[in-house]
Amino acid sequence: MLTIAYLANQFPAAVEPYVAEEIQELRRRGVRVIAGSVRRPHSREAANGLSSSENLCIEPIRPRILLRALGLVFLRWKLLSSLLTRVLLQGTESPKRRAKALLHICLGAYYAVQLQGHRVDHIHAHHGYFGSWIAMVAARLLGVGFSLTLHGSDLLLNGAYLDTKLKYCCFCVTISEYNRRYILEHFCAIDQGKILVARLGTDVAVCIEHQRFARSAHPFTLLAVGRLHAVKDHAFLIRACARLRDFGLDFECTIGGEGPERQHLESLIRQHHLYDRVRLLGQVTRQQMDSLYRRADVVVLTSRSEGIPLVLMEAMARGKIVLAPAITGIPELVIPGKTGLLYAPGELKNFVATVLFLKTRMQEEGRNAVSRLDWIRHAARVQVLHNFSRRKNLSRFADQFLQLITPEHFAVQDWSFPHEDLILQQI
Repeated sequence: MLTIAYLANQFPAAVEPYVAEEIQELRRRGVRVIAGSVRRPHSREAANGLSSSENLCIEPIRPRILLRALGLVFLRWKLLSSLLTRVLLQGTESPKRRAKALLHICLGAYYAVQLQGHRVDHIHAHHGYFGSWIAMVAARLLGVGFSLTLHGSDLLLNGAYLDTKLKYCCFCVTISEYNRRYILEHFCAIDQGKILVARLGTDVAVCIEHQRFARSAHPFTLLAVGRLHAVKDHAFLIRACARLRDFGLDFECTIGGEGPERQHLESLIRQHHLYDRVRLLGQVTRQQMDSLYRRADVVVLTSRSEGIPLVLMEAMARGKIVLAPAITGIPELVIPGKTGLLYAPGELKNFVATVLFLKTRMQEEGRNAVSRLDWIRHAARVQVLHNFSRRKNLSRFADQFLQLITPEHFAVQDWSFPHEDLILQQI
């Protein structure tokens, strides 16, 4: 049976349902998938049917396995020589970053020891963060193929040692045409055939409950959903809400998500006296999300960097108007004036003007049987149905993935030393 080790920085994670979905799809095809997590999950609750208790988790570090891992590094140091050269002698990384890379080489050996006995044929890492370096090292020590998936920030903002990961991977999956172009432009030595696009997706709602004529029941409502992290830039949204209040708009803004920026955002809400306008809900359940989407008039995104966010797909599948920055792969989903609206990234004035425009158009909707916004709502659903359907895109991902990891489609890189297997087994 084909066996794949599938590693994420933290798994399962409620904010990354696509990881569990890909694992489930591969298992549905008869593949044995060993789900792995570098960090210990926050809870043992199942995400999309996959429980953390079923995972191979690197943390917490166990001394006995660590000693075996260090022995593996000592015995097979030649396999790691090019990585050590890259870390110690090449590039412009800071000493701190180099030290972390050396630590992650040890963790890669640790992961390789954990995988011993599982007869793994291939290792895939989801995201290009440090977990992908660990997976690459483990694959090299085990003499198997390695691949990775890149989303947004792991490519555009935090691409540490990405040149090396792309050089040694069998293939790289990314979620947008924008990302693919970015990789090929910034890593010119990479074979363009190794970079594949596999879009994410969501379920298209079977029934959309239009509520446009019942708007008097609640104020004009903005909804934002995402981790409270600096890259999501909810601070921009709060400043925009202050401007909207100053323009006399009767509105409420709801922000769903949790993260390290919460205290800062709470401070901004107090500073701008927006207690009665802006609510931070914390982490929300799937059932709560359905209710929030129904209530929202406009679903907004204010991130500085993204792949193609699931929240926009989910909102559009429900026939909601979305407003997002014209960055990265977002225009592949949100076609301005057709499936949603875009604003110039970082332009507060443009964002506020677009919200005011939408408010005016929604007030006028009752006068017409079918409004321009109704056409956008319909086109948004069609866009998701045809190009961002979870079922269709998962099937395409699995087709590509399984075709690429079969032995006849790639040769394991120059680190394969089959005659050393006996030594590996004895460690």
